[in-house]
Amino acid sequence: MADTTDRTSAAREGTSRHRPPFGWLRALLGLGNGDSSLRESLEEVIEEHEDMHRGLTAEERHMLVNILNFGELRVDDVMVPRADVVGVEESASLEDVLRLYRESSHSRMPVYRETLDDPIGMVHLKDVLAWFAPLEGDSDNAAPHPPFSLRSIRRDVLFVPPSMPALDLLVKMQATRIHLALVIDEYGGTDGLVSIEDLVEQIVGEIEDEHDTDTGPALVRREDGTIDADARCPIEDLEEMIGLKLVDEENEDDVDTLAGLVFSLLGRVPLRGELVRHPAGLEFEVKDADPRRIKYMRIHLLPLAEESASSGTES
Repeated sequence: MADTTDRTSAAREGTSRHRPPFGWLRALLGLGNGDSSLRESLEEVIEEHEDMHRGLTAEERHMLVNILNFGELRVDDVMVPRADVVGVEESASLEDVLRLYRESSHSRMPVYRETLDDPIGMVHLKDVLAWFAPLEGDSDNAAPHPPFSLRSIRRDVLFVPPSMPALDLLVKMQATRIHLALVIDEYGGTDGLVSIEDLVEQIVGEIEDEHDTDTGPALVRREDGTIDADARCPIEDLEEMIGLKLVDEENEDDVDTLAGLVFSLLGRVPLRGELVRHPAGLEFEVKDADPRRIKYMRIHLLPLAEESASSGTES
């Protein structure tokens, strides 16, 4: 009888030693084997469980949900688009570099030859300031400074594809201590830029420093019923404001911002002052744009859109 008991205990110990990670949590939450179902169930627990609400602040819950979602993000979900990238040509003078730093308030900028599609590294503001420091020797007898050259102070930059998981890029930045990455498309062109700050903000929220200015809300409803909008505003924000669905489920992965929606409707970059109509009964008036992008727009709700929004609210 004792031998049987010992064998049973040993079998139980062996089973617990070989039990897969999170097995107890899966059993507790009634989960399957997939990581996606585990993530979804954890999100539900964080958002809905009353005991969890009493134990965590709103900021802590928000950050936990962001961490769970971070694993699903790709580099192209968090990158700064090419149109907004501030870079410097390798032959730029010291005055040009300082002017760009003053205008952009960035501490790191990519360095390129002729165009942004031929990047050769990055320049850090600290290295530019270090160039002013006296060289070794007595201050009166210090050696003269060599001519300023970005080639001599540039640093390496990471090159990553748009499909790379954002978490993998964060790990790579930590391992290499290179905190700036250029997103390169399949043809070798530059698609955008990602800094370590862009990645961290996906978890902790927007990080603003002394140089950031408050640009106000991305959507502002005017007294006449029109809406002023930043072209980079997510489509979902406008849909929530007016109560209309603006993108079909089939195309949800293709466009994320209002600018992308207007591009898809028109098939090109619109001109300043141009009107672009949406089938749902909206009209986008381009208020500010350049040859590469839209900056601001005004949205007019036509009678069809107002009726649809009213009926949707009543339902």
